[in-house]
Amino acid sequence: MQLRHIVSLLTCEILSGEDLLDLGIDCCFAADLMSDVLASAPNGALLVTGLASSQMVHTAEVADLAAIVLVAGKRPENEALAFARQRKLPLLLTGLSMFEACSLLSQHGLRGAVRKE
Repeated sequence: MQLRHIVSLLTCEILSGEDLLDLGIDCCFAADLMSDVLASAPNGALLVTGLASSQMVHTAEVADLAAIVLVAGKRPENEALAFARQRKLPLLLTGLSMFEACSLLSQHGLRGAVRKE
């Protein structure tokens, strides 16, 4: 699924990565605990999270994730937004809850991430 379809599906505001909307995303991982992301999210996944601190951007970079969707209308800290822009990491914002966002993504064919072993 292209990132632009995710933006449309979840009615996202694009905070960074406007030029990366053709990026292909094939799985997502939802978590607020960044230790879970580091332990289990596969490379290239879409991170769906309610954590709006700079920690989520640093974690996404370390875990080599494709993009981040912040849920529940949570706005990122200025430092997090600046870091995402600097790293050319797509950062999206939706007013949907994590459950609603993941449900819509699943209904439209995006698969959940397979746990790393």
